[in-house]
Amino acid sequence: MIILGIETSCDETAASLIKISNRGEKVEVLSNVVASQIPIHRRYGGIIPEVAARAHLINVFPVIEQAIFSKLSNPQRQIDAIGVTNGPGLITSLIVGVEVAKVLSYTWQIPLVPINHLLAHLYANFLSEKDNQWKKINFPALCLVVSGGHTKLILMKNKERFLELGTTVDDAAGEAFDKVAKLLNLGYPGGPIVSRRARQGDSQAIIFPRPMIKQANYNFSFSGLKTAVKYRVAKEKKINQQFVNDICASFQQAAVDVLISKTMRAVKGFKVNSVLLAGGVAANQQLRQQLAKRITQLSKKIDFFVPPIKLCTDNALMIALATYFKINSKPSLLKYRTNWQKIKVDPNLEINKIKRGQ
Repeated sequence: MIILGIETSCDETAASLIKISNRGEKVEVLSNVVASQIPIHRRYGGIIPEVAARAHLINVFPVIEQAIFSKLSNPQRQIDAIGVTNGPGLITSLIVGVEVAKVLSYTWQIPLVPINHLLAHLYANFLSEKDNQWKKINFPALCLVVSGGHTKLILMKNKERFLELGTTVDDAAGEAFDKVAKLLNLGYPGGPIVSRRARQGDSQAIIFPRPMIKQANYNFSFSGLKTAVKYRVAKEKKINQQFVNDICASFQQAAVDVLISKTMRAVKGFKVNSVLLAGGVAANQQLRQQLAKRITQLSKKIDFFVPPIKLCTDNALMIALATYFKINSKPSLLKYRTNWQKIKVDPNLEINKIKRGQ
């Protein structure tokens, strides 16, 4: 089985081909192409949705062509299914990818499968790039998805059954990183810059609040933390490089503390066997290292999974992987139908939830 994945949910135009063989046990990444818009949005200090959509229009066909024709001579006959992100994300960006996928599905008469972007991030953990095999993930698994637009804790009962335990009530963690970088005039994207400056700072120099850390739920809030940084910067009379480094280190540690505290509470509350970290902020080294350390300190052995850095940010390989798992749970999706006509974008797409207790 060969699957084409297409991703345009935000500011990355991406396409990927995977080949599934050996009765589903082997997965080969044929291509994984990403066209980044960071240079475009850097001048604005953030993502401008209409600018992102125009860039997708320019990039989408060259990216798909590069992903396909570098590996396949007759894609119409060789591709078995197309997966495309239909939400959540920026509506104008999503439309570009979905409409192009519909055209390919109709023209080539290949089944089209809509994919939830957040769940796709989780599936990036399932691939072992070293030996082209699936990783052995023991369920139930707890998934922390941390990105620019989302911060969620998701209980994964098996490969197809999910329960959202908590989400952010305001800013997502990645959004807070970007806003702090903007407050300090560090540039865009803010997350990697703040993390880099934090390495030279003192994480205990400034005690920032840890919003909702003691509340007995699994929700997050980062707006107050961002505001605390804003007031502290405004209060400082002399802003030198060391002060900026200390601000970054102290802010990062506060955010990491909240993320880890909520995750560990859920680990114990739901007696999970595995923990998965995913999303753009999963590339943060302090989050990866500190969460791994806390998990190893538990009396019960729990497996910890995190994707390679390149698969933490938006990419189409995760979309192709999610497409395979969706098809695997419902083989009838491989039959070509006119379902492409019914597929619509949903910028606020929810996770298909199971009820507590099921």
